[in-house]
Amino acid sequence: MVSKKHLTRTLALKALEQIEQGGAYSNLMLNRLLQGQPDMDKRDKHLMTEIVYGTLQHLRIIDFYLQPLLKKPLNKLDPWVKQLLRLSVYQIHFLDRVPDRAIVHEAVEIAKIKGHRGISGMVNGVLRAYLRSERPSLDTLTNKVERLAIQTSHPTWLVDRWDEQYGYEDTRLICEANNRPPRMTLRVNQLKATREDVMTKLETEGYKVQPSTIVDEGVIVLEGGNVTQSSLFSEGYFTIQDESSMLIPHLLDPQPGMRVLDACAAPGGKTTHLAEYMRDEGQILAVDLHPHKEKLVRENAQRLGTSIVDTLTADARLLQDQTQESFDRILLDAPCSGFGVIRRKPDLKWSKTESDIAQISKVQLELLKKVSPLLKPGGHLVYSTCTIEKEENQSVIGHFLADHTDFHIVPDSERQILPQHFGSDGFYMIKLQRNFGD
Repeated sequence: MVSKKHLTRTLALKALEQIEQGGAYSNLMLNRLLQGQPDMDKRDKHLMTEIVYGTLQHLRIIDFYLQPLLKKPLNKLDPWVKQLLRLSVYQIHFLDRVPDRAIVHEAVEIAKIKGHRGISGMVNGVLRAYLRSERPSLDTLTNKVERLAIQTSHPTWLVDRWDEQYGYEDTRLICEANNRPPRMTLRVNQLKATREDVMTKLETEGYKVQPSTIVDEGVIVLEGGNVTQSSLFSEGYFTIQDESSMLIPHLLDPQPGMRVLDACAAPGGKTTHLAEYMRDEGQILAVDLHPHKEKLVRENAQRLGTSIVDTLTADARLLQDQTQESFDRILLDAPCSGFGVIRRKPDLKWSKTESDIAQISKVQLELLKKVSPLLKPGGHLVYSTCTIEKEENQSVIGHFLADHTDFHIVPDSERQILPQHFGSDGFYMIKLQRNFGD
């Protein structure tokens, strides 16, 4: 039984162990652990979240600092000892509101509970040596890509790919933006209220907000805590969504009365935005592969009060065999590596590999080939991803168009948003049109 005194860091340690050893997603693991602690103080929940995300975000530079203090490679330590040292160094190096000696003391106490006197002595010795020692210099690294990768805590292979795709300076900006905390943004449900109305009501409830400069229905929440606890959220006046993501329905531009396919719809943020954009007139078929995710789309549509969304659990690659219908607009927000949202999910940069990129680009191309025949001649299809990898974006579109001469790119529709451009998520989007007469 863990005492209340050590609960915050013990749970953070458990989360980090599960993420590295069990392959758990950071956001899902944190949600699960926090839901199991209904009586936990709000500030402790915030600290636990900060420790987990911060340790994952700065993992490589933490290891760079730790390794010289150890007698054997960091990865030879017991997994929980390694994570305890990492989260302790994160707090010492990156947080300033907890005294260093308190961080060391708590790490030693946790080591005594989970291990034995020898391990707690080692943890004590390493952390005290860390406090006494100067940090090793990154200037000893002659390869500038590797130096940037360690300094900003990214895998070298990933920084190397971005260096080839975007050049060194943009890569540096991408890496730095990935380490900045994401801001909370929401999309006003314009079926129910104007942006000004919702902002005024949120300010009345104590939130500090400002309008997005990127998209007309977007609002940035500056202060006031978790806005999903506002009564306006449960009443469907807004949904939480990144500003880059909000641009996609605008690019697709569906009109009221149209029939629209959202081929990979969960959790339904873009689906419901499409319904609002269409003034809830027409029909949207929202498809997702997993039943529990299809349920999320349905629940989101109900909360926001849209009536034109029909949901379906299916593999979008098989839709052509299941329906003879055609659509005026198709959105293919394809599954991807997620490298545009690393600041929200820092574990992605450690769990994905180069072979994952090659594998998922094949799935993306297959999806595009299978859903495109469902588009009416003259209709528009938007392909989008939340990644900045050109192999998943421009290359997929290039391969598709090479085999599908009945489609063309709508001029000036292609957009690659990098995380440093607007402080929003990295996203790729492009609009294709099916030629008339094919």
